[in-house]
This record gives sequence, structure tokens and C-alpha cells, in this order.
Amino acid sequence: MSRDAAIDRVEAIVDAVAGETMPVPVREVWVFGDVALGLDPVERVDVYLTKDILMRDEGDPERFERELGVAGIGATVRAEWAEEHPDYVRANANGHVAPEKCLAAHLLEDGEPIHLEVCNASFEDNVTQRLDGARARENYEQILDPRGVCLWAEGERSDEALRKLRESELAFPTLSGALEMLGMDEDEAETAADAVRAYREQQEGASVRGDVV
Repeated sequence: MSRDAAIDRVEAIVDAVAGETMPVPVREVWVFGDVALGLDPVERVDVYLTKDILMRDEGDPERFERELGVAGIGATVRAEWAEEHPDYVRANANGHVAPEKCLAAHLLEDGEPIHLEVCNASFEDNVTQRLDGARARENYEQILDPRGVCLWAEGERSDEALRKLRESELAFPTLSGALEMLGMDEDEAETAADAVRAYREQQEGASVRGDVV
């Protein structure tokens, strides 16, 4: 999509997180990758959400399981949200409600080129966690691109960050350069960057990944 359309779409996601009931509490919204780099057009829009984990049961989980065939509503996702948006409830292969899939159903349209990353850890912490795991397993395609911009955190939005995105004022190194800054040598960083790019090129439409750190 065009850069302007991509930024508009990202801003709409921030507006939804800030103003609507989400399936789980969302603490941070980041964008990373193509949007942060100022590319035009944008091949894929990458959005990162930091979510909190619900700490208490609410509502009637058994009723939701009977009516929707999904376990965990009221414990893993908000009962209030499920009442308002039963069509957005999504489960994993075990039939238990999946917060990251619920967030994607609420925030994304099926065909749009947007990837959503959802984790209980902050973007910066998860960049490090994913990098360490990818290096240990030599599975570089799972690296999280560290070139990110925080647009919303702890209930406050950054209009200045959105302005800089719109005006392409942010300067970032290449992906391999960013990975070198995080401790990779030049050859490993180039190999890892190639793997990340190849993995991204395989993705189509809306996609989501959930992590727990």
C-alpha cells in the first residue's frame, strides 16, 4: 500500500487500542520494519502490541464455552469484550481462546498486508529474546526486526512519533547493520537479514504471531 495509506492504517489501529475495549489490556503499540524506514510503497505493515495477562476470572466462562465452543473466555480474554464481539473470538488448535488471534480479528482485515506481533514483553525486550533464540537454533527467520517506533504506551499516544513517520524523518541502519549493533558479526548479520527478508516475502494478507516471554 502507499505510505500515506499505511500510516493512516497504523493510526487507526492506535485509535482502536486507545478507544475501544480490547480482548486483553494492551500496554504498547509499536511499528517496525518498512513503515519505520520510510519506504513508499510499503510491502507489509508490521505492528507490535505489548499485552498484559489477565489475572482473574470474570463473567461466566462455562456459558461462553457452551455458546461459542471456546474455553478460557473470562480468564484469558475479557468477558466484556467477548460479549461485545462474539464474531471476533478465535481459538487455538486445542479449543482454548487465543488472545493474539482475537486481537488480529478485531484490528485487521483478512486481505490487508499487515503482520501483528503480540507479546507480554515490551518490544525492546522481545527483540533481544527472539535474537538470542534465533541464534541458538540458527533459525534466523524468527528474528524480530529491531528498527521500531513506539506510537502508544501506558495510555499515552505519541503524536510526534506519528508525525515523524508521516514525514519520513526517522533514520535507521540497514537490517544487517542493526543486527550488528546487537552483537552479530558482519557475516552472521547478513545471513540473518537475508533469512528475515525471505520469510517476509512468503507472507500474504493479514498475519499474526503470539509470544510469551
